[in-house]
Amino acid sequence: MSENHASPSAPVTADEQAGAPAAEAAAAAAVEAAVASAAAAQPARGRREPMFPDGPAPDPAGSHHERRIRSFQPRRSRVTTGQGEALRRLWPKWGLDIDGLSKLDLGELFGDPELPVVLEIGFGMGEATAEMAAADPGTGILACDVHTPGQGNLLGLAERNGLTNVRVANGDAIILLREMLAPDSLAGLRVYFPDPWPKKRHHKRRLIQPEFLALAATRLAPGALLHCATDWEPYAEQMLEVLSAAPDFENTQADGGFAPRPEFRPLTRFEGQGLDKGHVVHDLLFRRKAH
Repeated sequence: MSENHASPSAPVTADEQAGAPAAEAAAAAAVEAAVASAAAAQPARGRREPMFPDGPAPDPAGSHHERRIRSFQPRRSRVTTGQGEALRRLWPKWGLDIDGLSKLDLGELFGDPELPVVLEIGFGMGEATAEMAAADPGTGILACDVHTPGQGNLLGLAERNGLTNVRVANGDAIILLREMLAPDSLAGLRVYFPDPWPKKRHHKRRLIQPEFLALAATRLAPGALLHCATDWEPYAEQMLEVLSAAPDFENTQADGGFAPRPEFRPLTRFEGQGLDKGHVVHDLLFRRKAH
């Protein structure tokens, strides 16, 4: 027989029945008051308040730019202690929010007006970016992403490896290109393993589209290299088709096809995982035409 059974009790009077709801309401009110008091004693943090007050903002462009289909999803997932510390210490020095409210002086940002600057859109955890920056200290890398752990990781890698040619941008790369960068200001553009949006109804979200290429061409200097890479073959075919039709770009490959992976692009962990699964990685190397 279970020991968790009710014990017999005395009969309940009519007065006691009438007073029960009032007593329960009073008890509930007391609990709510205690909870409210405890919450007031804790520092409040609004839903839109930044995870790091002096670090990357949750939505730097806010609502002052038009609503449109995005090619990315902001990801503010768990940040490790080391990544968080890097964001707190290094964001004011090497980070910037893409707010779309001011023009960006790349020479001032990197501390060298003569430094050629390449924009990298989407850098994951930043290992490949740091490796490329270390191998080519004469080129600045403006690395753009919305992944908070990756931002912190790249900042930490830059500090540990003494890389002064990396800056991290937080937010929408379209707004960065359109609102904040000057014409012909970029020496190159890198888009490695962007979200393939494999479902047909989501293809409109893919980054490499005619409109994007037209915008990018205005910010790339003549002769600048646009380098894309993907392990999603249908997306690679679409990239090749769209880039080949873009009037401002020309394929560096004489046969008009894909390019072998250049030595300056490291084999990333993500790429290695794809290769282990039998994926085929395609590189596309196109140059901005000199008109």
